[in-house]
Amino acid sequence: MAAFFLLFSGIMLWESSSMDYYGEYGPGPGMLPLWVSGLIFVCSIVYLCIALKKEIVPVSKILPRGEGLINVLVCIGSLILFMIIAPLWGFLIGSTLSLFLLFSRGYKWYWSLGLSASTASIVFWMFGIVLQVPLPVNDFGW
Repeated sequence: MAAFFLLFSGIMLWESSSMDYYGEYGPGPGMLPLWVSGLIFVCSIVYLCIALKKEIVPVSKILPRGEGLINVLVCIGSLILFMIIAPLWGFLIGSTLSLFLLFSRGYKWYWSLGLSASTASIVFWMFGIVLQVPLPVNDFGW
């Protein structure tokens, strides 16, 4: 992770140096990205030095086992399912199915269906109708 953030912040530092540091009325568009990416760059170097001194822990010891692993896989699968279904069938159906998979791990199927449908409907109403955020919809408009 330290190497990833070092690479990421280095690219952002390079890109932010091409923007103006000062604008006509004060700080320009390059000031904040330059400082933030520079800070991340320094912190990732420090973290990389600390990480290289520590003992290497294999990934198999970090990941949960049994029921916990199934919960992690269901969460990842639900996210992937939502990303596939939402552009095709709309936000409401995609989020209802995705939430149903998540809720079915802890509730009976009828409670899971009710909770997922009501949660998805409230979120769709709040963001899609009240706040006018463009959400993916199907042919029926939901």
